[in-house]
Amino acid sequence: MHAPRADRHPHERTHHGDTFVDHYEWLRDGAAPEVQAHLAAENAFTDRVTAPLAEARETFFNDVAARTKQTDLSVASWVTHFTPEPRPHWYYSRTVEGLEYRIHARVPAEHRDTPPDPEVGIPDNEEILLDGNAEALGHDFFSLGDCDPSPDGNRLAWSVDTTGDERYTLGFRTVVGGHAWPERIENTAGGVAWAGNDTVFYLLTDDAWRPYRVMRHVIGTDPAEDTEVFTETDDKFWVSVSNSRDGDWVVIDSSSKITSEVWLLPTATPEAAPRPVAPRRDGVEYAVEPAGDRLFIVHNDGATDFALAEAPLDASGPEQWREVIAERPGVRLLDVSAHRGHAVLALRVGGLTAIRVLPRDASGDLDPTEQDGYPGRAIEVDEPLRTLLPIPEVDYDSPRVRFHHTSLVTPPLVGEVDLASGEQRVLRRTPVLDHPEHGPYRPEDYVQEHLWATAADGTRVPISLVRRADAPPGPAPLILYGYGSYEIPTEPTFAAWRISLLDQGITWAIAHVRGGGELGRSWYEDGKFAAKPNTFTDFVDCARHLIDAGYTSPDRLGAFGGSAGGLLMGAVANLAPELFRAILASVPFVDPLTSILDPSLPLTVIEWDEWGNPLADPEIYAVMKGYAPYENLRPVRYPEILAATSFHDTRVLFVEPAKWVAALRHTATNPDQDILLRVEMSAGHGGVSGRYQLWQQLAFEMTWLIDRITRDVPDHTDGSIQG
Repeated sequence: MHAPRADRHPHERTHHGDTFVDHYEWLRDGAAPEVQAHLAAENAFTDRVTAPLAEARETFFNDVAARTKQTDLSVASWVTHFTPEPRPHWYYSRTVEGLEYRIHARVPAEHRDTPPDPEVGIPDNEEILLDGNAEALGHDFFSLGDCDPSPDGNRLAWSVDTTGDERYTLGFRTVVGGHAWPERIENTAGGVAWAGNDTVFYLLTDDAWRPYRVMRHVIGTDPAEDTEVFTETDDKFWVSVSNSRDGDWVVIDSSSKITSEVWLLPTATPEAAPRPVAPRRDGVEYAVEPAGDRLFIVHNDGATDFALAEAPLDASGPEQWREVIAERPGVRLLDVSAHRGHAVLALRVGGLTAIRVLPRDASGDLDPTEQDGYPGRAIEVDEPLRTLLPIPEVDYDSPRVRFHHTSLVTPPLVGEVDLASGEQRVLRRTPVLDHPEHGPYRPEDYVQEHLWATAADGTRVPISLVRRADAPPGPAPLILYGYGSYEIPTEPTFAAWRISLLDQGITWAIAHVRGGGELGRSWYEDGKFAAKPNTFTDFVDCARHLIDAGYTSPDRLGAFGGSAGGLLMGAVANLAPELFRAILASVPFVDPLTSILDPSLPLTVIEWDEWGNPLADPEIYAVMKGYAPYENLRPVRYPEILAATSFHDTRVLFVEPAKWVAALRHTATNPDQDILLRVEMSAGHGGVSGRYQLWQQLAFEMTWLIDRITRDVPDHTDGSIQG
């Protein structure tokens, strides 16, 4: 079998005295017949090469389906509507076996202790807000953006993307009866806010897919007459809009990667102009949480790992902020959610998430009394390596705190703490069903470990790892996952599909490399701009540590990452191809310099605060030139590579992996079948949309990677097989 060979048409790009000749830039025009033909040929070749894995894919898919409760209810949330009397409801979503999409519904609520029970089934008095399966009919792709009821609970604002490009069409309907108003508003971003029961604030996107303008719409009127409320003119800033938890405010947030500005507008007077809480200052980030008679503000003004302040409702500058909790170096304050009687803090300590609850007295003041060296009372779970995050309640008057707990071996659960009694109860454990052949899932059959690798500069890099407890000693097949950008941490969480890997003797590990958010703001800063190469060398050092410690060997080691993690995959393939047997790169950002040099492309300008601006800065250009996967290919044998992408992806355009694979085929010494490209033609950045479709996509990608790291190793000198 011979792989498609893309034609080479030289295209020069010159900056700062450096010229790069790009032979595959012509692949950018996705509408061109020759590009469509090339992508079809790539998919056909990949299908032929992977055809022997069809049975393994079916087994993987069936394993996921067998362990998943396919007809199920989520944990319900208490929401009180006023019409004008209080009218509480339980809101939830549910799935039905055989159907791709969630059904969003509610039932009248009688008591906080009696939410709908997933084990009982569908309540008789259910009201369906939106059935994703009905709305998806006739579409190859369906993604729900908004599904937000009005304050009186009688109307619904909802939006949908049917291509995968993350541009949504916004519409309105009644909850009961489903009467739809005629207006449809195109090219919106996700996120709406209500002001009363007739007025909705929404976001428009510009040509670069950037949410930049807040509009006000009155239901039943022509959208052409909508009022512009706020417009962000700086291309580095993205805008969001939402309602405050107490329902009194429309919150407009305009943020770049390093700077933020928040504007408030009272819902009681939707025609009013929004006002800023504090003017933007370069490098200062802050988030505002309205809390009744005051504002809570999480900020980094003089606080690298963030601090908590409060301010009056009419605050207009940081001089009105009063410190409540000072920065604690090494304790990253992530978020605050305010309720009438308490506030909930989300933290990161020692690489792991944590929750603190601070009571509010009758006047609304927080009690910052310390327990265990930090203000507030900790919510504890008995598991050292875990993910523990608060679930912000919609209900401002809630007397309870909900939390999410999971780990590499613990299926997700939603718990609740009663603040008056301190009682903690489990509302729901995500079920893992008995497998018809392998029996029940037992956490004790698996072991998770927290390891540390030492980077070349002496930095200790954490690794989370899970494997079968009865795995035989010696090097095992291992998949090493990484991301490492945007201060986004990779949490140690459970995945039912991963059981299939572990039960085949495969170890799963996460390299918590610099550039992510695992160890506070400094961990992120040490993996961005000119320090970005630390992300890539950290991953290589984690791989070497796992090999040296006997967990795996180069012929059994696979790597996996997506988006910015796909950049990581491309970079480590160039840095240390000898360490990895196979690499799965999902929607990979492998041509970063071309993209970040072009301000007309989606997301480019806002990304300058993450990667640097190579247009203006020769040093940043040189750094990016040094690690860009597409521009640093060598005539060596690379690991086997599967690049998986989506045609309608607006975050990482399909052209990047298409060009990368074409250049790899031209440069690498591998056989054709070692380098594969798969393009989902009806999908976006997150892949295909339906849950069964996602399982099929996951099965395709994982069985390829599993096959590569578990089969015998060919000796490429004489054609023999090494066991």
